[in-house]
Amino acid sequence: MFQDTNEESRFAWEENADFWDSRMGDESNDFHRTIVRPHTEELLNVVPGDLILDIACGTGNFSQRMAEKGARVVAFDYSEKMIGHARRRRAAFLDRISFRVCDATSHDALLALRQAEPFDKAVANMAVMDISDVEPLFRAVFDLLRRGGSFVFSAHHPCFVRPGDRYRTACVYRGEAIAGQPVLQNYYHRSLQELFSRAFRLGFVLDGFYEEGGGEYPAIFIARLRKPEEFAG
Repeated sequence: MFQDTNEESRFAWEENADFWDSRMGDESNDFHRTIVRPHTEELLNVVPGDLILDIACGTGNFSQRMAEKGARVVAFDYSEKMIGHARRRRAAFLDRISFRVCDATSHDALLALRQAEPFDKAVANMAVMDISDVEPLFRAVFDLLRRGGSFVFSAHHPCFVRPGDRYRTACVYRGEAIAGQPVLQNYYHRSLQELFSRAFRLGFVLDGFYEEGGGEYPAIFIARLRKPEEFAG
């Protein structure tokens, strides 16, 4: 729907990459460590030997986290600068993490990440609301996962983090992920119905869901979608 803004988004993340790297460091920031990570790790349940796709990996903090738990990781981001920082910071883990530059809105580019075996799991930490068109991503993740595989993703909670009074109407607006970043980036607002109906049409089932941050009005949600074992496609 917002594919014509895709290059704007890439430009913003390229411009913000050095700033982002300096703020996230080797361990990620407090928001990711305390709000995003706990339930993401619970739902993802990384076990040694897992093959995991890390979507919009940024500078690779969570990629390293999964590698430390014994996973093999293919991690990608649209920003070449982000991937450069990831390779530098995770140099000791490049035998377990393959960092790639890839556009999450291109189904063909995503399928090119395919390995000799299907992925066991996929994860996208606070990235879905940064992607101009999630249909190709959801479709590719479904295609790349093994039967019974899971996709865990977190995003702004669209009921409570939204532009003005909009909830049902999809739209794009500008914001900042970390205060003081050089340029604002695009955020893509979509209702829960729009997000999950896309997933359900593909055959995913929802079997895990948390709402976190912000007290009574949660700032984010964390969901686990699963590709059914009995899927016939």
